[in-house]
Amino acid sequence: MKIHIKNGHLIDPANGIDAQQDVFIAAGKIAGIGSAPEGFVASKVIDATGLVVAPGLVDLSARLREPGYEHKATLESEMQAAVQGGVTSLVCPPDTEPVLDEPGLVEMLKHRAKSLNQAHVYPLGALTAGLKGESLTEMAELAEAGCIGFSQADNPILDTTVLLRAMQYAKTFEYTVWLRPQDPHLGRTGVAHSGPVASRLGLSGVPVMAETVALHTILELVRVTGARVHLCRMSTAAGLELVRAAKKEGLPISCDVGAHHIHLTENDIGFFDSNARLTPPLRSQRDRDAIRNALLDGTIDAICSDHTPVDDDEKLLPFGEASPGATGLELLLSLALKWAEDCVDGKQQLSRAIAKVTTDAARIVGLQSGQLATGSVADICVFDPAQRWTVSSKVLASQGKHTPFLGYEVAGQVKATIVAGHIAFQR
Repeated sequence: MKIHIKNGHLIDPANGIDAQQDVFIAAGKIAGIGSAPEGFVASKVIDATGLVVAPGLVDLSARLREPGYEHKATLESEMQAAVQGGVTSLVCPPDTEPVLDEPGLVEMLKHRAKSLNQAHVYPLGALTAGLKGESLTEMAELAEAGCIGFSQADNPILDTTVLLRAMQYAKTFEYTVWLRPQDPHLGRTGVAHSGPVASRLGLSGVPVMAETVALHTILELVRVTGARVHLCRMSTAAGLELVRAAKKEGLPISCDVGAHHIHLTENDIGFFDSNARLTPPLRSQRDRDAIRNALLDGTIDAICSDHTPVDDDEKLLPFGEASPGATGLELLLSLALKWAEDCVDGKQQLSRAIAKVTTDAARIVGLQSGQLATGSVADICVFDPAQRWTVSSKVLASQGKHTPFLGYEVAGQVKATIVAGHIAFQR
């Protein structure tokens, strides 16, 4: 299909474009920007007057729940949620059932996702067999099957020697290790941020040092091995200071933050609202402000949705018993735009917000997507930055309907999502 997107405000941070320009798509790729290539005849015209045309969003953490947790979500429902949210590429953690520690499982997931012809799926392979933290997986075979990195998801490695060996192995083949800094013992039973709110509510706490102690270990192992590490879901001001110093030192690290943590704090637990039960927990206002500033100065490289659909049976429980997680694929764009509106001055607002969920995220994965250069794959998100919509279970395509933003009115509604040159979603 040949598509002409006309009269749109094109924003492509990777190539420094922020102007009204037409986009021409043919054979799944960008055929031209500004002017049509010779002999181009569109079979479909999208009028983007008053709309923003941007690269498709790249989400660094979206649990699709397949295989094994189909009662929480299915590949069909979550891929629909992705394109409805403008997400054209997503990274999925390996904590499925069975765990993504065998090449056959990775190939099956990739095949299932490709057959749906929606967003591109990039699996993370398990760093250790069964995510048990005991023996390493065959990383080379998993990479050949399509894994773009290796992770323990939220399962910590108790034996530091195992983590050292994993990072040495990864460095040999230049694989990226994705780790969430969380000490396996400190705050192991915690459900909320250690502080006055948790104390007042009688909830067990997760201290800030659970993140910083783990970070000290990870960063020291990076110094020793030279392995490239991506730090997932940073949540504390103290942790971000360590990351900032490590980056100045030149260590090969990057990091992301969950979209919820940019806006919410421990106070949003309210009266035991289990929708606000997240991993890592919502932190203090000081931590939230540090996250916002770290996005501005580049300490945090990207924003992810941390999409974790949870069913009613596991969410509609007392706060301490509820499963952590929230749906986020369809909120990623709006929450990124809200951060820029609050924190970025002047005309750079849209461009800075889009960069954090496209170009910068794609760079971490090593993808060529996240840009709209001529000849690149036509992954595009067309949205109205001013259109406001109310977050409700009825409008969410994800099978997981739980989010702390239920009832909130947010700006930024996706009008069309194009994946590899075909229209995957159009409102």
